Amino acid sequence: MSSKILSASVVGLDAAIVEVEADTGGGELGTFFVVGLPDKAVSEARERVRSAIKNSNFDFPKLKVTVNLAPAHLPKHGPSFDLPIALSIMSLLFSWDEKLFQKILFIGELALDGSVRPVDGSLPIAIKAAKDGFEAIFVPEANAIEAKLARDIEVFPVKNLEQVINHLLKKELITPQEYQEADFSKNESICDISFVRGQEHVKRAMEIAAAGGHNLLMFGPPGSGKTMLAKTFPSILPCLTLEEALEITKIYSVAGRLKEESLIKIRPFRSPHHTASDVALIGGGAKISPGEISLSHRGVLFLDEFPEFPRNVLEALRQPLEDGLVTVSRAAGSVVFPAKFILIASMNPCPCGFFGDREKHCSCSAQQIQNYRKKISGPILDRIDIHLEVPRLPFQKLAEETTGEKSLSVRDRVEKARVIQQSRFKAEKIFTNSEMTSEKTKEVCVLSEEAKNLLGSAVTSLKLSARAYFRLLKLARTIADLSEEEKISTAHVAEALQYREKNISF
Repeated sequence: MSSKILSASVVGLDAAIVEVEADTGGGELGTFFVVGLPDKAVSEARERVRSAIKNSNFDFPKLKVTVNLAPAHLPKHGPSFDLPIALSIMSLLFSWDEKLFQKILFIGELALDGSVRPVDGSLPIAIKAAKDGFEAIFVPEANAIEAKLARDIEVFPVKNLEQVINHLLKKELITPQEYQEADFSKNESICDISFVRGQEHVKRAMEIAAAGGHNLLMFGPPGSGKTMLAKTFPSILPCLTLEEALEITKIYSVAGRLKEESLIKIRPFRSPHHTASDVALIGGGAKISPGEISLSHRGVLFLDEFPEFPRNVLEALRQPLEDGLVTVSRAAGSVVFPAKFILIASMNPCPCGFFGDREKHCSCSAQQIQNYRKKISGPILDRIDIHLEVPRLPFQKLAEETTGEKSLSVRDRVEKARVIQQSRFKAEKIFTNSEMTSEKTKEVCVLSEEAKNLLGSAVTSLKLSARAYFRLLKLARTIADLSEEEKISTAHVAEALQYREKNISF
């Protein structure tokens, strides 16, 4: 006689249904095997399950027990199969009707005393279960609020193995988890943009970048405020929508980074050190997990000391910056993670940092400066829409008593521009102007005749690539949206042109 309990395995950001089958008989009495391509954590479930069943006041079968995780070709990772494995064994003793389990999913790690510990990936598993028509999912109590974000399925929070069995025996029913509405309005940042003295041209460029989701590179001498400006950037970004929050939460759930939160309510701001490897940035590992660029999805990836990152790490940014996706291919398989982030990068003009500075002398040779700049390739610079010089501030600016415009005021304008974009792209899965395809850019970027002539002259004289041309159009479209104008004018194109890569000639 055999039994079957349904569970799921996380694959990338999605989930695959896994059948947990148990059978007894043959071989030495009391032996316990788990087959079906399990990893080390799944194989160790044998000892956890055996102890959990015993300490929950139930008897482990005094026969050979074989548990199969199907399909066998799908790699199984982590301890989330503990609970379904235990239930598949217990169903051999209780002879439950198999129809009872046809529309129910189980996940959870078992402690030796029978309590159920939280696991990673409960949200994508719950979303998959709801999509496939399952009626209920049993998850660890700590994962219940997260799993209930998949609204179309009943979620039962589980404290221990005995509680689940009593529920299935209808001795004591578990109360389903209620859906909790999320409040995304609290987007206050400890770094307000008004804290930064001067640099008004940089703040204007940051507003444009936030409104359209454009990438930005700042260069200037040490102490000019580049890092501080980058840290204030999240304070002018619009609040998350529920759809965006779910996308981000799925990534953090799979990566095991939710901690006490059940839903990510503020936009991510990731700032990896320049010694980070390409795997740390892109993702990977034995169990393929998201990297920093995916953890920055719908938020900000800040790369300070941009040229100090290894060249192979920077070159790995090419596909994500272009497509908003990253494909991680390893021997274990290939996984696609979303990576639609705003890149904020900062750098010095030379190794010592003072090339072109009016107050400090640069000690670098021409060759050193050239080698320093060559660390960032042309294709990477071509994918950055806004290039800005951040000069040293004079004493008079630093000593000013008055503060600048607060983040809340800037964010209001950014949100108005985002509303225009949401209305424009409501029929498509596009959130910002920077995500437009070339065909969509031609459709929505309507230029006046004068603006068209100016852009044509700029493309010819500056020898801009096709990619740079379309990025210019998108940038001009965002500037027009901030002005709440339907047609792109000469002024919008002129402002977009001043942010191009030519500004990096120190």
